[in-house]
Amino acid sequence: MNYLSVENVSRSYGEKILFENISLGINQGQKIGFVAKNGFGKSSLLNIITGAELPNSGAVNKRNDLRMAFLSQEPDLNPNITIEDAILDSDIPTMKVIANYERALKNMDDSEAYQKAFDAMERHNAWDFETKYKQILSKLRLDDLEQKIGTLSGGQKKRIAMAMALLSDPQLLIMDEPTNHLDLEMIEWLEAYFKQEDYTILMVTHDRYFLDRVCNEIIELDSGKLYTYKGNYSYYVEKKEERLAVEQTTQEKTQQLYKKELQWMRRQPKARTTKSKSRIDDFYKIKEAAHNRRKDHQVELEINMERLGTKVVELHKVSKSFPGKNLINNFSYNFLKGERVGIIGKNGTGKSTFLNLITNRLQPDNGKIVVGETVKIGYYTQAGMDIKPGQKVIDVVKEYGEYIPLTKGKIISASQLLERFLFDSKKKHDFVEKLSGGERKRLYLCTVLIQNPNFLILDEPTNDLDIPTLNVLENFLMDFPGCLVVVSHDRYFMDKIVDHLFVFNQSGNITDFPGNYSDFRAYVGNTDIALDKDDDTAQGEKETPKTEVPVVATAPLGPTREQQKTVSRLENKIKKLEEQRDELQKSFLNTDLSPDQLTENSIALEKTKKELEETEMEWLELMDQIS
Repeated sequence: MNYLSVENVSRSYGEKILFENISLGINQGQKIGFVAKNGFGKSSLLNIITGAELPNSGAVNKRNDLRMAFLSQEPDLNPNITIEDAILDSDIPTMKVIANYERALKNMDDSEAYQKAFDAMERHNAWDFETKYKQILSKLRLDDLEQKIGTLSGGQKKRIAMAMALLSDPQLLIMDEPTNHLDLEMIEWLEAYFKQEDYTILMVTHDRYFLDRVCNEIIELDSGKLYTYKGNYSYYVEKKEERLAVEQTTQEKTQQLYKKELQWMRRQPKARTTKSKSRIDDFYKIKEAAHNRRKDHQVELEINMERLGTKVVELHKVSKSFPGKNLINNFSYNFLKGERVGIIGKNGTGKSTFLNLITNRLQPDNGKIVVGETVKIGYYTQAGMDIKPGQKVIDVVKEYGEYIPLTKGKIISASQLLERFLFDSKKKHDFVEKLSGGERKRLYLCTVLIQNPNFLILDEPTNDLDIPTLNVLENFLMDFPGCLVVVSHDRYFMDKIVDHLFVFNQSGNITDFPGNYSDFRAYVGNTDIALDKDDDTAQGEKETPKTEVPVVATAPLGPTREQQKTVSRLENKIKKLEEQRDELQKSFLNTDLSPDQLTENSIALEKTKKELEETEMEWLELMDQIS
């Protein structure tokens, strides 16, 4: 059954054409992921489909009785009402029945009104709906329904809008970045919910695991054209590579033909026969096709960061709490060169507080934080940057630096850095107010990177970034030689770039887990286990439920989970210490080192060797216990 058809729709803003004469149909049961680069028209097409925006040409036709809900990136909610009022007053017929019943309960003296409200509850089967209503609110952690909308964060408002969209029981659900501001537990619950509920979905999201697990079709908007892939995100990636390979082969053949025809044209045939004129016309068509090269701006970042000393960042028994909330409890850790740490935990468990402590924006209640003299921190915050009225894109970056050094003695200017981050010549000189949310995030990344940090902190860097930009950022971070600390709800992103995790717990404890997010989920089985419990779980001692098996021997069957975890941690530490030792040994070959630097490196080398020897001994003793 066809729900909605987009027919020959075009949209442009001034001279900028987003798309022309594109068509698509949405049928019952489809779960479509819509992907495109930022600024290429994703949100505009969603707005046209929902009627929030008009196309320049073409039309959108939908069934007269179609129930449709739209979850926008930035929900427009009345700040003066409570959460409960917002939900009860929404355009949801059953919610109005429940609202009337709630009002009748408060005025039991009016028996006629109560009976009428009770009968309506029966007629609309609202009792079952109320159960669903409470479940969704609970999963989205909307517990205090008396809070005013105006007092809530952007994430809380997004969750309210999500609840309203789900409760409206739509046949077609359209969502723009639904996972933004949701924590990992909520995202995974939403994945399972969409699998079991009979929704037809069209969504824009940068969350690649979400696309992979929810969608059965991917539609890509690329250079004004739509490409459809009948499968999930993994299928799309595979088939897109095949399409690009075919396009590349065709492009090469076209260019060869163009060169051949160019030689013929240069001979300037004098006899303008009908045949030669036709060939000339064909030549210009071939020329146009040959010059229509794809503009896949590949970002190649080869930043030459400043050298890190032996002391990076050390936390000694650090604690931090706020009234009624203990966020960090007696945490100690020494960062080593090249560490890549991911931070996960429920919203409100202290992740951003931890980053603010490291960057000296907050002071600990107890303990101390020591930052090495050579450490240069780059901090990408959720809040983003302040935009001054009338500022141009290039001027924003130049405020932080004119250039950054690259390897092999080269440099890159602020303008070139912007180009590498997909800002073309025109966009570089646009006013910042004209940029989309994703483009502002890209610009913010440029301002952080041009400062050439060697200790990079990223707090939710993937929000509002398109998938091509995420690939660019991931490729840079994979090669980044300094320390990296990342808070993100993007599981695909975390799996690709981090080596181990700090798992934040409601009790204020922090677990150092040796692996990426998928390793963590495989270990604990469910986010509730590690993120909700107190001390035992925070120390990683909670195990997944085991299947009953017959006991065939009294001897241990192998290392325990705790032993496996410790082995992994020690091996990771040994590897880093060996790299640190080798780097210090190589430094003595540098004839430019001063006597003081040589002395400092000698002391650091001895300290590293001693720590390496102790760690190797600890590893050997543990392996003896296991064997």
